[in-house]
Amino acid sequence: MSSDDAPDEPADVAVEPEAPPAPLLTLRDGLPRVTDTDEGLRSACAAIAAGTGPIGIDAERASGYRYSNRAYLIQLRREGSGTWLIDPIGLTTLVPLQQALDGNDWILHAATQDLPCLADIGLRPTAALFDTELAGRLLGYPRVGLATLVETVLGYSMLKEHSAADWSTRPLPESWLEYAALDVEVLVELRDALAGELEAAGKAEWARQEFEFLRSFEPTARVEAWRRTSGTHKVRGRRGLAAVRELWEARDAIAQQRDVTPGRILPDSALVAAATELPTDRSSLLATKGFHGRGAERYASRWLAALNRAAELPEDELPARAPRGDGPPTPRAWADRDPVAARRLALAKDAMAELSERLSVPVENLLTPDFLRRTLWTPPSTRDPGDLIDSVTAQLSAYGARGWQIALTAPLLTTAILDAETSIPTAREVDP
Repeated sequence: MSSDDAPDEPADVAVEPEAPPAPLLTLRDGLPRVTDTDEGLRSACAAIAAGTGPIGIDAERASGYRYSNRAYLIQLRREGSGTWLIDPIGLTTLVPLQQALDGNDWILHAATQDLPCLADIGLRPTAALFDTELAGRLLGYPRVGLATLVETVLGYSMLKEHSAADWSTRPLPESWLEYAALDVEVLVELRDALAGELEAAGKAEWARQEFEFLRSFEPTARVEAWRRTSGTHKVRGRRGLAAVRELWEARDAIAQQRDVTPGRILPDSALVAAATELPTDRSSLLATKGFHGRGAERYASRWLAALNRAAELPEDELPARAPRGDGPPTPRAWADRDPVAARRLALAKDAMAELSERLSVPVENLLTPDFLRRTLWTPPSTRDPGDLIDSVTAQLSAYGARGWQIALTAPLLTTAILDAETSIPTAREVDP
């Protein structure tokens, strides 16, 4: 082969070296012992009270295993006092812990998950609160899980293999306890770094208002929670919906009594299958798809009683296909029910999307979607621009929007309300 026939040599290409993996986060003080006695709690609280600075707090629940949302382990870390793992199950009181926490700043990740279960055992923030997940959202981080933020911001990797564990297990395995302790290991450092970024981005005041709002956070009670049964859309007729409701309520009562997550007694698919086939005796019930296992057979008489109640309900007591509520209809129904409202919603969504991109803040953090829909479905009656923006501001405030959210979004909603009545609807606006 001549040199002219030889294949071309590959050109030198600069290859970026792979970044070394982030070092694994470890416990700098070793794994602490679990505090599970009243005497031990008093010692822990004395140490926590003697520390300095904010307190990183986390709680582990048994979601997916237990009906209750109770905290089965509480983790705390503070400068000068180290990390503490507190098992609240066998303690007679947690008053000493609340006293140690009083007046001190709290740091949590995804506070709305932990605050309710902490409040249930008497632990509530009385000073400032900082939520590292929410801070990440306001800063525009695309992924805001604790492990991701710790690696992105602080440069440490975290193992998350026990996130779905049954924390009601006793005794808790050592590997689980190490995982739990690591969740608070660098919360203080993460808070400090994110607080600096919020200040530099001009978002510190937004975050302060959000964190202050979280201090009084209460989870919203679900109206007609049975409607969240997976697969309910497959059930035909109001009688079938009544069967889903009666079966769901029977299962919920059993689950609450046994403190077991409802799906472990009977899956949603079984409720839907029974509501579709409407069996009337034990043998046909247990032959229904999904009715196998101890929960199906042990409570067979209660499932049949629920189906019987649904069958005997008078027509005027059967549930409607659409859920009850005082809010607006689903957005897909707006075009048929109120075309102008549909245009308002489409215009507002476009404006909110642009604002979200410009500020690097998710749309749902700029304004709670329910607040936006309520305002646009039933806007103030005035169309004077000055009066309208004042009325929209008052409406958003009454719903619970924070001041920074109102300042950014009230002008956009006002414009959408005014423009919707003069603009020509597009295909997108007809079907938002």
